[in-house]
Order: sequence, then C-alpha cells, then structure tokens
Amino acid sequence: MSADKRGPAGRGSQGSGAASQNHGASGADSSFTSDNIDRGRRKLLIGGTALVGGLGTVALAAPLLSSMSPSARALSAGAPAEADISKLEPGQMMIVEWRGKPVWIINRTEKALAGLTKVVDDLRDPDSNVPQQPPYAQNETRSIKPAIMVMVGVCTHLGCSPTYRPEVAPPDLGARWQGGFFCPCHGSKFDFAGRVYKGVPAPINLEVPPYRYASDTTIVIGEDSEAAA
Repeated sequence: MSADKRGPAGRGSQGSGAASQNHGASGADSSFTSDNIDRGRRKLLIGGTALVGGLGTVALAAPLLSSMSPSARALSAGAPAEADISKLEPGQMMIVEWRGKPVWIINRTEKALAGLTKVVDDLRDPDSNVPQQPPYAQNETRSIKPAIMVMVGVCTHLGCSPTYRPEVAPPDLGARWQGGFFCPCHGSKFDFAGRVYKGVPAPINLEVPPYRYASDTTIVIGEDSEAAA
C-alpha cells in the first residue's frame, strides 16, 4: 500500500519535473525570440537612419540641381509679351502679364486725354523728368499713340496694385480728380498718364515698360519701339 502511494507521488514528481523542464524550455524560447526581436529592431533603426540620411542627401541635392537647370517658365520670364488690342473699346482696360507683373493697356477716351492738362499743377513730376519711361514715352500722354496707355500696374510706393478709377470728381477723390488710378493700400494717386500726385506716399510716376507696335492692333511689351528718340 505504501508502495502504491509512493508510485503516484513519484509519477507526480516526475510530471512536475517535466513540467519544470518544459517551462524552462519555454523560457529559453521566449528569451531567444526577444533577442531576435531586439536585433531586428536594431537593424530596422539602422536601416531607417540610413534611409533618412539618403533622403536628406537627395533633398540637399535637389535645390542645387534645380538651380543649375532653370525651368522653362524662369527662362521665359523676361520674354516679350504680345497683346491684341483690336477689341479694346474706348475706356476699356486689359491686363497682360510681363516679367511677373501686371501691365495695363487702356484705350483712353477723349475726355480722359483732355483731363491730363487740368491736373498738371497737382502733380509731382508732370514732365516725367524721372526716367520711369522709355525716351519715346516722355511726353504728356506718356505713350507712343496718345489714346493707348501702356503702364506697369504696380504702385511705386510699396508695390501694391492701384485700382482703375476713370470717373471724374468722385466724392472720395475730390472735385479735381479727372480720372486715373488710386492705390487703396496707402492712398497714392496717379492721373491717366500714370503721373503721381503731390502729397501722397508714392515718390515717382508709374513705370512705362518698353513696348512697340507690331501692327496697328498688336503691342509687344518688353521690346523697344523704333520710334525711340
């Protein structure tokens, strides 16, 4: 009877030992798996660092390559711009982009042209002595043909774009206003030839770009006229 009692107990001890061995083996497997994961993570981190470093090199190289190979847009930025004025009615304005700047082309009315002589005493540089125009545009209308005005639409104060104000004597611009351009940023005023008024922030007249007539209805902005004097 005592032997029978010991037998199951012995078998139980052996089973417990086996279980202990199995647990030890399981622990060894767990430790091995953890080591593998740690090594895998280290490889991943090293690989990720190398990848980031490579991307950084590419990122640094890209601006250099870009600067060495300018885009077609950059190459054409200074190219002349053509404007078809065949449908430009008196009093109308069209805008053409040239060198990244807006260029106004206005078909001035007879009334607008007549107003140019009425504001001379109010202007800072009525004779356009500051060279803000080609020689062939240094005249009362600051243009090749009196009716057609070609002007860079950028205020000479801080670079805002003035608004087109063709009306005469509006309440906000005063009784002497004969039409022209008003800069809403800081209140600079220009007449219908782009000449700056006295007492405003803008120091000089608006710029007249070089331009020429390719035909009676086509203007080329960015090329000088043969009428240069």
